[in-house]
Amino acid sequence: MSLIKSTATIGGYTLLSRILGFARDVTIAAALGASYRSDAFFVAFKLPNYLRRLFAEGAFNSAFVPMFAGMLAVDGKEKANHFSSEAMSFLLVILLAVTALFMIFMPQLMVVLAPGFSDDPAKFQLTITLTRITMPYIVFISLVSLLGGVLNSSDKFAAVATTPVIMNLCLIIIPYFIDPITESGAHSLAIAVMSSGVAQWLWLVYFCHKRGMLPRLVRPRLTPDVKKLLLLIAPVALGAGVAQINLFIDTIIASYFNSGVSYLYYADRINELPLAVIGIAVGTALLPMLSRQIREGKYEEASKSQNNAIALSLLLSIPATVALVMIAEPIITVMFQRGEFGVLETTATYRALIAFAVGLPAFILVKILAPAFFAHQDTKTPFKIAMVCIGVNLFFNLALMSSLRHVGMALATSIAGWVNVIFMIFILTRRSWFIIESDLIRQVGRIMLASLAMGISLYYMQGIAHTYMQSRELVRFFVLVAMAALGASVYGAAALILNVMRCRTRIYSKWKAIAR
Repeated sequence: MSLIKSTATIGGYTLLSRILGFARDVTIAAALGASYRSDAFFVAFKLPNYLRRLFAEGAFNSAFVPMFAGMLAVDGKEKANHFSSEAMSFLLVILLAVTALFMIFMPQLMVVLAPGFSDDPAKFQLTITLTRITMPYIVFISLVSLLGGVLNSSDKFAAVATTPVIMNLCLIIIPYFIDPITESGAHSLAIAVMSSGVAQWLWLVYFCHKRGMLPRLVRPRLTPDVKKLLLLIAPVALGAGVAQINLFIDTIIASYFNSGVSYLYYADRINELPLAVIGIAVGTALLPMLSRQIREGKYEEASKSQNNAIALSLLLSIPATVALVMIAEPIITVMFQRGEFGVLETTATYRALIAFAVGLPAFILVKILAPAFFAHQDTKTPFKIAMVCIGVNLFFNLALMSSLRHVGMALATSIAGWVNVIFMIFILTRRSWFIIESDLIRQVGRIMLASLAMGISLYYMQGIAHTYMQSRELVRFFVLVAMAALGASVYGAAALILNVMRCRTRIYSKWKAIAR
């Protein structure tokens, strides 16, 4: 119940953030479409975001939380606070140096990051300018990650889960006021990205100070604890962020295709909604819990927690995958088809969404399985798995790009995600760090049957709804809502009939208690 409550808190705020994110993307799509300006902005936005996910939220958070949560549980608040101060001070020095180097050598770096842009001098120069504006974001958002780790380790998830909401509000509101005084809409969006990092940092400073857990700036030193943290960070950067590295490889290759970067971005934004609401929410809640259980020697409880987390994530992710595959075209039509974003862009984007959706359960399972390694402070194994998966992604990228273009890149990322899951499960079970319960296998089978029933209903519903998708925006929106409601209702009814997650048993028990 604790895991469900924490997941619901994080997932609820994440869902709000994603709704605002869609509102943000709708305005971006209407203003920039799939053009050289949108390609330039998305690369400028993605670079600091990749660094944030890999090194801040991914590597740093996955290494920092088990250490901090363990100290908090065993050594007390004072020892944990001292460690967070040392970590923040050392991290800040590295961040400032890396950011400065990136900004200085951005032209050379862009040749590597988006080599296809070099054929268009205007696009190439605009991308450099926008990326220099957004780069300071990585400093503030990395500090946000540290402060978030402090709060999450104390089971205070709400404030941290609100930070993406703040970011999206900044990207919607700030351009509205500064657009008239900036060179273009892309420039105002880049400024908003940087400003959102400052706003999120100030938000968490307040909550950490309120709880008496705000890290202090101290003289940066390579203490034993900091050294241990650094040794854990490097391999976790790849082990926790395989999907992000694969997406980054996709961006490099997609830069050779006209508007390929934009198609992948818009498709990934839709796919990331269930990934964030389910995978990131469950993984964030699970990591401090596993860290405390393992530090206290409660290994059976840790395995049980992970089985529950997997069952919960698949209960939501498998039907989400089926829905995204079956109604990908209506989703993209309703969300983005307006202004500069036409039918051609819709077709190219929904095909990429289907390819990404195939790997959605894998991307979510990685978020659930990785904490088992990190809680044991094993970062080398995920690193080795990551290397294999990056190679798999690159191989399929090159194999599929000529025939499927940008869709092949999305499909390659999904294939690599499933390879990642297979290796993780094999190694965890071999080490007895995770024991697959027979009840979990039965639950997954029932979830798949319920999802199949939902998929059949959506298939027939889409044929009926196709005509209405050519109507006005409001009509298309209500048709999509009706399809989603129908799919959810069929899945819920099938899940109840099949007794998925023992939901029918619990409902019957409560009804029986009320009747008495």
